[in-house]
Amino acid sequence: MGILNITPDSFADGGRHFELEAAIERAKEMIKEGVDIIDVGGESTRPGSERISSEEERDRVIPVISALKEIGAVISVDTTRSEIAKLAIDAGASYVNDISGGLSDSKMAPLIASHPQVQYIAMHWRGESKQMQAQAIYKDVVSEVRQELETRTHELIKSGVSPEQIILDPGIGFAKTSAHNWELLRHIDRLQLLGYPILVGVSRKRFIGTPDAADRLPGSLAAALATLALGATVLRVHDVAETVQALRIWRSIAASHKTASHPP
Repeated sequence: MGILNITPDSFADGGRHFELEAAIERAKEMIKEGVDIIDVGGESTRPGSERISSEEERDRVIPVISALKEIGAVISVDTTRSEIAKLAIDAGASYVNDISGGLSDSKMAPLIASHPQVQYIAMHWRGESKQMQAQAIYKDVVSEVRQELETRTHELIKSGVSPEQIILDPGIGFAKTSAHNWELLRHIDRLQLLGYPILVGVSRKRFIGTPDAADRLPGSLAAALATLALGATVLRVHDVAETVQALRIWRSIAASHKTASHPP
């Protein structure tokens, strides 16, 4: 999943694709690089960020999604608002990536339930960006995140969402300290036991360890490949070409090792 932020203030690439033409050109690049899904977001969710209006979010993302549909992209919309999700689905999005898992908008789950063709990514969430880090308090982060995600899936299913629609995201960097992030990444396999595909977003995040987000690519790739080995299904990334190359090499080595270990 390639990240396409239509924002002026996202932590890693704010402003780079803010104009419609720049966003479309980046989407075309990602398609050539081998992206599977393009995740279009119009509102920064970095820690401390301010919310924008629904009208501003709509005006940022819907024209881009409509344009990407015309070039044949598989599209995800990154939003917590059901009205934006509905417009995005109508414009051609087939994934809704909701960092609140439906907790921010009570109308989101019924919307997803009414569109069974849409995949819904529900992230572990403990509040809006301005106050979420105050909620980063856990006795056992893996167990608590797993339990909260399990509760969320039960509530989504009660609202009519099909289990086949659900993808889970542990919310790396959201209401988590660096220590919490590392512990979750080490135990992605425990979250996979919930029975849903797992999306992991580690790309260029602060816990990787260098001050400048532009310098975090090597660590991002290492973390991404390690989570795949533990059972993650979807990688949400800024650097599509580099991730595709790393995946190709990793899969080639893993396949050759399996063949050598299990001769005919």
